[in-house]
Amino acid sequence: MLSSASIMAFVATMNPDKAKAFYQDILKLKLTADEPFALVFDANGTMLRVSKVPELTPAPFTVLGWKVNDMAAEIRELKGRDVTFEFFKGLQQDDLAVWTSPSGAKVAWFKDPDGNMLSLTEFP
Repeated sequence: MLSSASIMAFVATMNPDKAKAFYQDILKLKLTADEPFALVFDANGTMLRVSKVPELTPAPFTVLGWKVNDMAAEIRELKGRDVTFEFFKGLQQDDLAVWTSPSGAKVAWFKDPDGNMLSLTEFP
């Protein structure tokens, strides 16, 4: 049954070359295959398929995220690789663009080259 099956993650790209550079060189995910229909990455044991598509309208919400242990360190590292974190009107975010949820979870958002919203979350 699905409760014992591994999950795969998907995100789309209209520009595979930029996506490959971003996910491999900026996010440091291991590229395992460059197939006709997708770039395939190993995201710490989870298969991430970056689907090659002719059209894309990025969703205005998170489509892919990572659970991290040290939000500030991850943000500093990604900023060092030219990742820009998003600030949202109406959300109280700190100087690093981190929002603290009512549960105490810290969340920060950034986009890939196609405008897909990605996030980091540090749980209390």
